[in-house]
Amino acid sequence: MARLFGTDGVRGLANADLSPELALSLASAAAEVLSEHSESRRPVAVVGRDPRASGEMLEAAVTAGLSAAGTDVLLVGVLPTPAVAYLVGELDADFGVMISASHNPMPDNGIKLFAQGGHKLPDALEDEITARLGKAVRRPTGGAIGRVRPVADADSRYADHLLVATPQRLDGLRVVVDCSHGAASFVAPDVFRRAGAEVVALHADPDGRNINDDCGSTHMDHLRAAVLRHQADVGIAHDGDADRCLAVDEAGGLVDGDQILAVLALALREAGELAEDTLVATVMSNLGLHLAMRENGITLRTTAVGDRYVLEELRAGGLSLGGEQSGHVVLPSHATTGDGLLTALRLMARMASTGKPLSHLASVMRRLPQVLINVTVANKAAVAEAPEVAAAVAEVSAELGENGRVLLRPSGTEQIVRVMVEATSQDIADAAARRLVDVVSSVG
Repeated sequence: MARLFGTDGVRGLANADLSPELALSLASAAAEVLSEHSESRRPVAVVGRDPRASGEMLEAAVTAGLSAAGTDVLLVGVLPTPAVAYLVGELDADFGVMISASHNPMPDNGIKLFAQGGHKLPDALEDEITARLGKAVRRPTGGAIGRVRPVADADSRYADHLLVATPQRLDGLRVVVDCSHGAASFVAPDVFRRAGAEVVALHADPDGRNINDDCGSTHMDHLRAAVLRHQADVGIAHDGDADRCLAVDEAGGLVDGDQILAVLALALREAGELAEDTLVATVMSNLGLHLAMRENGITLRTTAVGDRYVLEELRAGGLSLGGEQSGHVVLPSHATTGDGLLTALRLMARMASTGKPLSHLASVMRRLPQVLINVTVANKAAVAEAPEVAAAVAEVSAELGENGRVLLRPSGTEQIVRVMVEATSQDIADAAARRLVDVVSSVG
């Protein structure tokens, strides 16, 4: 049976794969399991959501499931995922539930769970919750039934936290922020203004149906045009639940998560706050990030793809910065998960403190041409481990040397082998990738 939890919670087509019945059952199971791992006699859960229409239905189901299991519910309304994670700790709750499908299209939705302190659940706890589904759960009565109340100042608590974590006022900066008609639509423009920036809000009118619709971090063209039109210093793009941040420089150039990590790593080291002079990224990060960090004396540790693995490495090593090319950036001193607004504020603070444009700051890293080809095969594990594939990878890697890289890995969810090649030119990367694809296809 396929695992219920993916790399970032439970996701699916709302009211079909992710039905209110499943949401209620999942919430009840989570309440029982997580309360058993908590010291609280009467557990408390924070519940938030993004603005997609199905979130209202699923919020009601989750709230019913939690309160029926004896858990008090604190409703924080429409807020970013990292806000819910923060508020779990801030409100001294036992766990949190975020209802969002992040950057997915509007018809999808998802349920993310956070443990005490706002940390993502380990696989073992997710499996324990899954195993509890469908089984009889405790049904308290009378005064033992959970109570539900809204938290009126949830957004201001989160905004205040972000401002405290911003080391420099942003006075004089003009920013265009693309909120993706998502969870950041109200709080991002407000907190950027409070930090001192002049703000142009883009795609900040959610109606429940327009989230991620040709906007946000997966569709950057409108943001690039707006930055140029408004002669802004920077453009910031969030996804539907605002745990990501990508950027556009003053000339309209894209600044991805790897470049943001490079800028922030140098800023933290300069301030003496980059623990062990080490940055954490995934195996999919561009080779240009590796080269830039090496040139600046910063160690780069790599993990499997997924921000949860970055988080695990950061926590295990007591490190202070990590993230993904997609714009998930984690600053453990201030957040327990990727926080797009925090990332944007720190990036803009670096611009303000140095007085340098983003294009200059991001130039510390040169993105090498990268080719990624998905090859459909019959048995992804067997193909990835085949001797002839290993030999081809070794041969191409040797030819590319230190200025190139090959990554070949099976997909986590499909019968696909992903072939990625980076090189000093697009032609070299394309040719090398095609050679490897031919070998993978012949084996598969």
